[in-house]
Amino acid sequence: MGNKQAELEAMVHQWNYDIVAITETWGDDSHSWSTALDGYKLFRRDRKGRRGGGVALYIRGVLDVIGIETNDDEVESLWVKIKGKANKADILRGVCYRPPNQDEEVDNLFYKQLNNVSGSSALVLVGDFNLPDTCW
Repeated sequence: MGNKQAELEAMVHQWNYDIVAITETWGDDSHSWSTALDGYKLFRRDRKGRRGGGVALYIRGVLDVIGIETNDDEVESLWVKIKGKANKADILRGVCYRPPNQDEEVDNLFYKQLNNVSGSSALVLVGDFNLPDTCW
């Protein structure tokens, strides 16, 4: 992610996105890309214990958003709730990275996590699921 920060900033400001989801950030404590884009709040979850992976969300600062904590370090996902305005429902937004060689056990942890957080009536989930045999 670090060497692509300038390109990301240019694209976000050119297209005026409200939400930007990123997979395979390769973030860890030694990376300095944690500075948020002007006008955006950054949520990130780095892979624990090995290189690669990781997910992040940039959310436009005018949106009322809270992060949702999960305790599954093996699942590379990140969840936020965007508060609805004036009688509108909250929106749960998630980003997930599933490595191509992920064990079925971790897939099941993700399904459990999805079930736990998806109490909201509106859910948007994006990511890189690496399921080549699935007909999307």
